[in-house]
Amino acid sequence: MSDGMEGISRRLVVGHKRDGRNVYDPQAKRELVEACLKPGASVARLARECGVNANQLATWVRLHEKRSAVASTTGAVAPLTETAQFVQVEVSSAVPPAPEAVHELKLQARLPNGVIVDLHGCDHEHAGRLIEALGRVRCSASTKT
Repeated sequence: MSDGMEGISRRLVVGHKRDGRNVYDPQAKRELVEACLKPGASVARLARECGVNANQLATWVRLHEKRSAVASTTGAVAPLTETAQFVQVEVSSAVPPAPEAVHELKLQARLPNGVIVDLHGCDHEHAGRLIEALGRVRCSASTKT
């Protein structure tokens, strides 16, 4: 084990929850994920060296990559945890409609993937784009009712 990995391994687990799960130090976790992103790094080997399940470490790496992608497109920084996912929808209009042509919607829709959309004050075109994009978002079966 390299000196860097040994240091991360010692600092990684900072406690345990009542159900036996580990509580991880955010800085050590971040350093371990960054080590996994280096060329030639083996997630399984690094996980084994640090005493972490390889699937857990792979999940952290995926979340880090998603967070980096969100930060690069929006400038926002998402937390390194698994949370509900949202799709960024860009809405643009070449020519804004005349004020008298604007019709505002009051719409509530339940989509097949379990998402409930409640739109007030939105025009038809933007509402259609938003509903179509949300309908394509995958979600877990636990959110379907």
